[in-house]
Amino acid sequence: MSKVLERVENIVKSIEDIEFILDDSHIKLTHAIENKIIKPAIRMHIVKIAEQFTKLKDDNAFKILANFSDSDLRGISAVRNYIAHDYDSVDDHIIEDTIRYDLPHIKAQAQKILSN
Repeated sequence: MSKVLERVENIVKSIEDIEFILDDSHIKLTHAIENKIIKPAIRMHIVKIAEQFTKLKDDNAFKILANFSDSDLRGISAVRNYIAHDYDSVDDHIIEDTIRYDLPHIKAQAQKILSN
């Protein structure tokens, strides 16, 4: 598997790890993102996803990146920066919206790339 496809696979794995954390904790998303143990794990996976997109850009994998909307790419990058640079002030609603609305779309696009 190429390095580029490995990066896409890592995106899917990180999203699946978030899904596993949420499923395994047996609590609602709104409570999970406030949990002292679960919160950092979820945030780290979001950072990992954004880092994979940055690496795809660095690899000049523009054909792969074209499969994702500009708003998805800008959004995940903005959330990553928000987490990395203002960790204690991160609004949990932003994390919740990212998990609830953005990650499913990103995962579907990434899986589509991997299946082709």
